[in-house]
Amino acid sequence: MAENTEFDFRGINHIALVSSDMERTVDFYTNVLGMPLIKTLEIPGGGQHFFFDCGNGDSVAFFWFPGAPPHAPGIAAAGEMPGGGNIVSAHGSMNHLAFDVPAELFDDYVDKLKAKGVETSMVLNHDDSERTVAAEMHDGVFVRSVYFRDPDGVLLEFACWTKTFGPDDILHAPANANGERAQAVG
Repeated sequence: MAENTEFDFRGINHIALVSSDMERTVDFYTNVLGMPLIKTLEIPGGGQHFFFDCGNGDSVAFFWFPGAPPHAPGIAAAGEMPGGGNIVSAHGSMNHLAFDVPAELFDDYVDKLKAKGVETSMVLNHDDSERTVAAEMHDGVFVRSVYFRDPDGVLLEFACWTKTFGPDDILHAPANANGERAQAVG
């Protein structure tokens, strides 16, 4: 397993997103996803900053700013859910936020989202095939995903790893800004 020799990272402390309606955001993240609200702040200028516990000491945080511009799908976030259309978003944007869930509970969690009235993507079994997804589980599937949106259109994902990565999983050279590939990493 690769090891960071520069910094002792312990995960994601928090990611900060922007809400258009903090009351609605609190309702979704606490009542639909079950995340405890753990910290609230009133910030200068009349805004708010709230934190939700998403497990393992990590948090999802939201700002609410009076007069903030509306969301911009296809620019600041993915325009569509994976498997349902164009997922491109602009440089510097957050495309989606994936929550790690237990593999043995994944299908139950998909059913639970649907029972709560949340529209989801199809379940995607990500693999190394040309299309990068398979209709059925097989030994080459490395992560299973289902995508959905919060009330502000933030693209969220429940994901579960299904294999351990090794050196053979680093096969592709990174593309530069022109789409040209250099040498493969690894």
